[in-house]
Amino acid sequence: MDMDDIFILIAEDDADDRFLLQSAFQENGYKDKLHFVENGIELLDYLKGLEENDGMISMPRFIMLDLNMPKKDGREVLKEIKQHPVFNDIPLIIFSTTSNEQEMKRCYELGASSYITKPNSFESLKKIVADLRTYWLLTE
Repeated sequence: MDMDDIFILIAEDDADDRFLLQSAFQENGYKDKLHFVENGIELLDYLKGLEENDGMISMPRFIMLDLNMPKKDGREVLKEIKQHPVFNDIPLIIFSTTSNEQEMKRCYELGASSYITKPNSFESLKKIVADLRTYWLLTE
């Protein structure tokens, strides 16, 4: 796979969180393409658009998914993606302020690959981004 085709899809409705994530990738020196959507409906529409291109466009390497979004929340999206024959192999990383154990358990049961609670500091976010990237992009 061509490294230029690699991108990460991020579903996050909070503009500040989107900015911080983008900054964390940049400050770590990563040049990955990040594609942001603001809610679950946009995320599913975006994936359907990729599917309609008959595989001419590569799928995201992983999806970072906020749970608490308008229109369609992360739990619904997680469930739909994991039931979809084309998208169900894309790793889904839940990235949420919710640190409730029941919620985490439910997300794993629905098929989440990982669950990360949003950190309180930018330095912690940079480390999370580096760890995610190392795990999901460099292990093939």
